[in-house]
Amino acid sequence: MKTKQDILDEMLSKEAPKCPHCKNSMSVWQVPDFAFGDGLGWGSPYLYVCFNDECPSYKDGWDNIRGNFAHNASYRCMSYPDGKTFEFIPVFSPEGGTGQLISEQVLQEQERLKESIKIGFSSLADAYVHKDADAAMLILLDALQPARVRLKAADMIGDIGRVSDIESLVNNKYGNQLITEQVQASIKKIHKRHFTRECPFCAEIIKDRANICKHCGKEVAGL
Repeated sequence: MKTKQDILDEMLSKEAPKCPHCKNSMSVWQVPDFAFGDGLGWGSPYLYVCFNDECPSYKDGWDNIRGNFAHNASYRCMSYPDGKTFEFIPVFSPEGGTGQLISEQVLQEQERLKESIKIGFSSLADAYVHKDADAAMLILLDALQPARVRLKAADMIGDIGRVSDIESLVNNKYGNQLITEQVQASIKKIHKRHFTRECPFCAEIIKDRANICKHCGKEVAGL
Protein backbone atom coordinates (compact mmCIF):
# COMPACT_ATOMS: atom_id res chain seq x y z
CA MET A 1 0.00 0.00 0.00
CA LYS A 2 1.60 3.28 -1.10
CA THR A 3 1.68 6.16 1.37
CA LYS A 4 0.91 9.77 0.44
CA GLN A 5 4.64 10.52 0.49
CA ASP A 6 5.38 7.52 -1.73
CA ILE A 7 2.93 8.78 -4.37
CA LEU A 8 4.38 12.30 -4.28
CA ASP A 9 7.98 11.04 -4.50
CA GLU A 10 7.08 8.83 -7.44
CA MET A 11 5.35 11.66 -9.33
CA LEU A 12 8.24 14.07 -8.72
CA SER A 13 10.83 11.53 -9.82
CA LYS A 14 9.46 11.17 -13.36
CA GLU A 15 8.71 13.54 -16.21
CA ALA A 16 5.27 15.14 -15.94
CA PRO A 17 2.78 14.31 -18.72
CA LYS A 18 1.92 16.85 -21.42
CA CYS A 19 -1.55 18.35 -21.50
CA PRO A 20 -3.26 16.84 -24.56
CA HIS A 21 -4.94 20.20 -25.29
CA CYS A 22 -1.96 22.58 -25.21
CA LYS A 23 1.08 20.24 -25.00
CA ASN A 24 2.43 22.09 -21.93
CA SER A 25 3.92 20.12 -19.04
CA MET A 26 1.39 19.54 -16.28
CA SER A 27 2.04 20.42 -12.64
CA VAL A 28 1.75 18.25 -9.53
CA TRP A 29 -1.36 19.28 -7.60
CA GLN A 30 -2.39 18.30 -4.08
CA VAL A 31 -6.02 17.25 -3.81
CA PRO A 32 -7.85 19.44 -1.23
CA ASP A 33 -9.13 17.83 1.96
CA PHE A 34 -12.77 18.78 1.39
CA ALA A 35 -15.12 16.84 -0.91
CA PHE A 36 -14.53 17.74 -4.53
CA GLY A 37 -15.99 16.76 -7.89
CA ASP A 38 -18.44 13.90 -7.39
CA GLY A 39 -17.92 13.99 -3.62
CA LEU A 40 -16.18 10.63 -3.64
CA GLY A 41 -12.69 12.01 -4.09
CA TRP A 42 -10.20 11.36 -6.85
CA GLY A 43 -8.67 8.22 -5.36
CA SER A 44 -5.25 9.85 -5.06
CA PRO A 45 -3.81 12.58 -2.79
CA TYR A 46 -1.97 14.10 -5.78
CA LEU A 47 -2.84 14.67 -9.44
CA TYR A 48 -1.28 16.30 -12.48
CA VAL A 49 -3.11 19.49 -13.54
CA CYS A 50 -2.53 21.85 -16.46
CA PHE A 51 -2.25 25.42 -15.15
CA ASN A 52 -1.56 27.02 -18.52
CA ASP A 53 -4.05 29.91 -18.76
CA GLU A 54 -3.64 29.84 -22.56
CA CYS A 55 -4.74 26.20 -22.78
CA PRO A 56 -7.67 26.01 -25.25
CA SER A 57 -9.76 23.81 -22.97
CA TYR A 58 -9.41 26.30 -20.11
CA LYS A 59 -9.98 29.40 -22.27
CA ASP A 60 -13.02 27.94 -24.06
CA GLY A 61 -14.37 26.44 -20.85
CA TRP A 62 -15.58 29.77 -19.51
CA ASP A 63 -17.90 30.32 -22.47
CA ASN A 64 -18.99 26.66 -22.60
CA ILE A 65 -20.05 26.50 -18.95
CA ARG A 66 -21.58 29.97 -18.98
CA GLY A 67 -23.60 29.14 -22.07
CA ASN A 68 -24.71 25.65 -21.04
CA PHE A 69 -25.08 25.99 -17.26
CA ALA A 70 -25.21 29.75 -16.59
CA HIS A 71 -22.29 29.50 -14.15
CA ASN A 72 -19.10 31.52 -14.14
CA ALA A 73 -16.60 28.66 -14.20
CA SER A 74 -14.22 26.76 -16.43
CA TYR A 75 -12.19 23.56 -16.22
CA ARG A 76 -8.58 22.52 -16.28
CA CYS A 77 -7.18 19.31 -17.70
CA MET A 78 -6.03 16.84 -15.07
CA SER A 79 -4.36 13.43 -15.08
CA TYR A 80 -3.96 10.69 -12.50
CA PRO A 81 -0.49 9.77 -11.13
CA ASP A 82 0.02 7.26 -13.95
CA GLY A 83 0.00 10.19 -16.40
CA LYS A 84 -2.12 8.26 -18.89
CA THR A 85 -5.75 9.06 -18.08
CA PHE A 86 -6.99 12.62 -18.64
CA GLU A 87 -10.13 14.28 -17.32
CA PHE A 88 -11.27 17.77 -16.29
CA ILE A 89 -11.65 19.47 -12.90
CA PRO A 90 -13.87 22.54 -12.46
CA VAL A 91 -12.41 25.91 -11.44
CA PHE A 92 -14.43 28.95 -10.44
CA SER A 93 -11.79 31.65 -10.83
CA PRO A 94 -8.43 32.07 -12.58
CA GLU A 95 -6.78 31.36 -9.22
CA GLY A 96 -8.88 28.27 -8.58
CA GLY A 97 -6.78 25.33 -7.42
CA THR A 98 -3.50 27.24 -7.39
CA GLY A 99 -3.37 27.04 -3.59
CA GLN A 100 -2.75 23.30 -3.85
CA LEU A 101 -0.09 23.61 -6.54
CA ILE A 102 3.18 21.97 -5.52
CA SER A 103 5.56 24.91 -5.99
CA GLU A 104 9.35 25.04 -6.14
CA GLN A 105 9.34 26.13 -2.50
CA VAL A 106 7.34 23.05 -1.53
CA LEU A 107 9.72 20.85 -3.51
CA GLN A 108 12.69 22.40 -1.74
CA GLU A 109 11.04 21.82 1.62
CA GLN A 110 10.43 18.19 0.65
CA GLU A 111 14.09 17.78 -0.23
CA ARG A 112 15.19 19.37 3.03
CA LEU A 113 12.85 17.08 4.95
CA LYS A 114 14.19 13.98 3.20
CA GLU A 115 17.77 15.07 3.90
CA SER A 116 16.94 15.69 7.57
CA ILE A 117 15.36 12.25 7.84
CA LYS A 118 18.39 10.67 6.20
CA ILE A 119 20.80 12.41 8.59
CA GLY A 120 18.60 11.61 11.59
CA PHE A 121 18.37 7.91 10.79
CA SER A 122 22.13 7.78 10.22
CA SER A 123 22.74 9.35 13.65
CA LEU A 124 20.34 6.88 15.26
CA ALA A 125 22.05 3.93 13.60
CA ASP A 126 25.36 5.13 15.02
CA ALA A 127 23.78 5.60 18.45
CA TYR A 128 22.38 2.07 18.38
CA VAL A 129 25.72 0.50 17.41
CA HIS A 130 27.50 2.31 20.25
CA LYS A 131 24.58 1.92 22.68
CA ASP A 132 24.65 5.71 23.08
CA ALA A 133 21.39 6.38 24.90
CA ASP A 134 22.28 10.07 25.38
CA ALA A 135 22.47 10.64 21.62
CA ALA A 136 19.13 8.90 21.07
CA MET A 137 17.54 10.94 23.87
CA LEU A 138 18.79 14.20 22.36
CA ILE A 139 17.14 13.33 19.03
CA LEU A 140 13.92 12.24 20.68
CA LEU A 141 13.63 15.46 22.69
CA ASP A 142 14.54 17.74 19.77
CA ALA A 143 11.24 19.17 18.48
CA LEU A 144 13.01 20.35 15.31
CA GLN A 145 13.77 16.78 14.24
CA PRO A 146 11.37 15.17 11.71
CA ALA A 147 8.57 13.23 13.41
CA ARG A 148 9.66 9.98 11.72
CA VAL A 149 13.15 10.32 13.18
CA ARG A 150 11.83 11.11 16.68
CA LEU A 151 9.46 8.15 16.48
CA LYS A 152 12.36 5.85 15.63
CA ALA A 153 14.38 7.33 18.50
CA ALA A 154 11.46 6.67 20.86
CA ASP A 155 11.42 3.04 19.76
CA MET A 156 15.21 2.68 20.06
CA ILE A 157 15.23 4.03 23.61
CA GLY A 158 13.42 0.88 24.66
CA ASP A 159 16.44 -1.17 23.54
CA ILE A 160 19.32 1.00 24.75
CA GLY A 161 17.76 3.30 27.34
CA ARG A 162 18.75 3.25 31.01
CA VAL A 163 16.65 3.29 34.14
CA SER A 164 18.00 6.79 34.79
CA ASP A 165 16.38 7.94 31.52
CA ILE A 166 12.87 7.04 32.63
CA GLU A 167 12.26 10.20 34.69
CA SER A 168 13.07 12.41 31.72
CA LEU A 169 10.98 10.26 29.39
CA VAL A 170 7.97 10.47 31.69
CA ASN A 171 8.13 14.22 32.31
CA ASN A 172 8.69 15.48 28.77
CA LYS A 173 5.93 16.55 26.36
CA TYR A 174 6.32 15.26 22.79
CA GLY A 175 3.55 17.04 20.91
CA ASN A 176 2.77 13.92 18.90
CA GLN A 177 0.43 11.12 19.94
CA LEU A 178 2.34 8.35 18.14
CA ILE A 179 5.65 9.41 19.69
CA THR A 180 4.04 9.68 23.14
CA GLU A 181 2.60 6.16 22.83
CA GLN A 182 5.94 4.78 21.65
CA VAL A 183 7.74 6.42 24.58
CA GLN A 184 5.30 4.78 26.99
CA ALA A 185 5.92 1.40 25.35
CA SER A 186 9.69 1.94 25.56
CA ILE A 187 9.51 2.83 29.26
CA LYS A 188 7.86 -0.54 29.88
CA LYS A 189 10.60 -2.17 27.86
CA ILE A 190 13.34 -0.48 29.90
CA HIS A 191 11.69 -1.67 33.11
CA LYS A 192 11.51 -5.20 31.75
CA ARG A 193 15.18 -5.18 30.68
CA HIS A 194 16.35 -3.94 34.09
CA PHE A 195 13.82 -5.86 36.24
CA THR A 196 12.38 -2.67 37.69
CA ARG A 197 8.99 -1.01 38.05
CA GLU A 198 7.37 2.15 39.37
CA CYS A 199 6.12 2.26 42.95
CA PRO A 200 2.32 2.66 42.78
CA PHE A 201 2.40 5.00 45.80
CA CYS A 202 5.34 7.39 45.30
CA ALA A 203 6.16 6.74 41.60
CA GLU A 204 9.85 6.13 42.42
CA ILE A 205 11.62 3.29 40.62
CA ILE A 206 12.07 0.09 42.60
CA LYS A 207 13.13 -3.48 41.93
CA ASP A 208 10.42 -5.61 40.36
CA ARG A 209 10.70 -8.20 43.13
CA ALA A 210 10.64 -5.64 45.99
CA ASN A 211 8.13 -6.19 48.77
CA ILE A 212 8.65 -2.82 50.45
CA CYS A 213 9.35 0.43 48.57
CA LYS A 214 12.72 1.73 49.70
CA HIS A 215 11.57 5.30 49.05
CA CYS A 216 8.19 5.57 50.79
CA GLY A 217 8.20 2.43 52.91
CA LYS A 218 4.82 1.21 51.60
CA GLU A 219 4.20 -2.48 51.02
CA VAL A 220 4.20 -3.15 47.26
CA ALA A 221 4.20 -6.94 47.16
CA GLY A 222 1.67 -8.16 44.61
CA LEU A 223 0.90 -4.66 43.38
